[in-house]
Amino acid sequence: MPDPTVEQHFSGRADHVRRSYDTIVKASSALGPVGQDPKKTSIHLNRRVAFAGVETRKDALILTLKSDRAIRHRRVRKTEQTSAKRWYFEVRLTAPEEVDDEIRKWIQASYELAQ
Repeated sequence: MPDPTVEQHFSGRADHVRRSYDTIVKASSALGPVGQDPKKTSIHLNRRVAFAGVETRKDALILTLKSDRAIRHRRVRKTEQTSAKRWYFEVRLTAPEEVDDEIRKWIQASYELAQ
């Protein structure tokens, strides 16, 4: 079976799902080098290691980011502590405009942890 591609993750998805992803990649790339690593069920965005995961849905994205502390916010759908000083949290995005200053701040913090 051939390796998955970024494009395959957007097959059958609404156009705004791809635009949201492109906005995340652009915001991430403003911080430095970003690799896109498509997996079977998600796309990892990498610095040296993964700092973000993106799962596509028919009309939304699930963005998973790293944190050094628990993030409690109305936009956060799920939080998981994976070690003493590492958490992962998920945000559901339904439009490119939702990649706002707050999301950019969270992306930057996650990017900085992936050194």
